[in-house]
Amino acid sequence: MVEIITEEEARNRPLKAALWMCGAIVSFTLMAVSARAVQAELNTFELMFWRSLIGLVIVVAAVFVSPRGLRQVTTGVPGLHLARNVFHFTGQNLWFYGIMVIPMAQLVALEFTLPIWVVLLSPLLLGEALTRRKLLVALVGFCGVLLIAQPGIQPLNTGHLAGILAAVGFALNMMLTKRIMRHDGVLCVLFWMTLLQTLFGLGLSLIGGFTWPGLALTPWLAVIGVTGLSAHYALTSALGHAPASIVAPMEFARLPIIALVGFWLFAEALDPLVFIGAAIIFSANYLNLKRRRETN
Repeated sequence: MVEIITEEEARNRPLKAALWMCGAIVSFTLMAVSARAVQAELNTFELMFWRSLIGLVIVVAAVFVSPRGLRQVTTGVPGLHLARNVFHFTGQNLWFYGIMVIPMAQLVALEFTLPIWVVLLSPLLLGEALTRRKLLVALVGFCGVLLIAQPGIQPLNTGHLAGILAAVGFALNMMLTKRIMRHDGVLCVLFWMTLLQTLFGLGLSLIGGFTWPGLALTPWLAVIGVTGLSAHYALTSALGHAPASIVAPMEFARLPIIALVGFWLFAEALDPLVFIGAAIIFSANYLNLKRRRETN
């Protein structure tokens, strides 16, 4: 059945996508600020436990009120869910760690390398060809990384490595999610994500000695739990209203916003090279995305 879209609906779709992206940017920013506040007392594993547990409660409530109920969380690909969540859990822990040791703007800029890692890893996981154009995109993108990290000019630390490895983890998570979505729906993916990562976080927290958060941290943990779901829901909704080639430039607005927040709240320097490097990475990703759209 062909969907008939009126001229007014066609004009409104990019606007709706932009509104959803505003929600995603606000969610990501609140999550970053809250994570800094929480990690004064909790380590990343404990943070991930509480974040995932709160998300699990929300997802289970959504499952029970939906018409299909528990039937929609059964899966025939449990191995893919396990692998996906190992990579996502690892990437998210590294992201939270990076927030504490490097400026937030640097971390977000390094996170923009995610599509480059998808290009490089997709031949292994998705069977896609690694063309000269894709290699050029990766090379240009890594030139942007060098501008952000500035090796030889500024000391590199574990935060820079954490930011890059987090992007790798998110890229592997994205590719496995694409495979899982051939079999399962969104609520199924979210259910197994929050359940498995709650167990991962609890198990790893108990090894080092579990710390109960103080009462003052409760609002911050609630914000992290809600925004962890709302950020991805808003981003997915934006992609439902407009193609990735339109949504992707909107996501770039996250960098100046997080940089200003870091400047105002944590006295982080506004480094022009971070913005230039991020612009180079983004341009490489955008040109690759635009070329793929033209060839489809």
